[in-house]
Amino acid sequence: MEKEEKKKLKKTKKETKNTKKEVSKAKKGLIEQIIDEMRKVHFPTRKEMVKYSAATIAFVIFFAIYFYVIELVMAFLKSLI
Repeated sequence: MEKEEKKKLKKTKKETKNTKKEVSKAKKGLIEQIIDEMRKVHFPTRKEMVKYSAATIAFVIFFAIYFYVIELVMAFLKSLI
């Protein structure tokens, strides 16, 4: 009985060592994948950022005015009732 338990313990120790190696390999692979993906990222230039920011601000102002006008129309219609 003791021999069997010792064999099981040895097997689990070996398996633990193997899984640690596999985990470290997987971590290296993950880091390499992250680096590869970061190389593909396109960061906008200053000129592009100004253009995108201006477009965003213009859309926000447009929709703010649009919803304000709709609110005024709805308030006017409500006052008629």
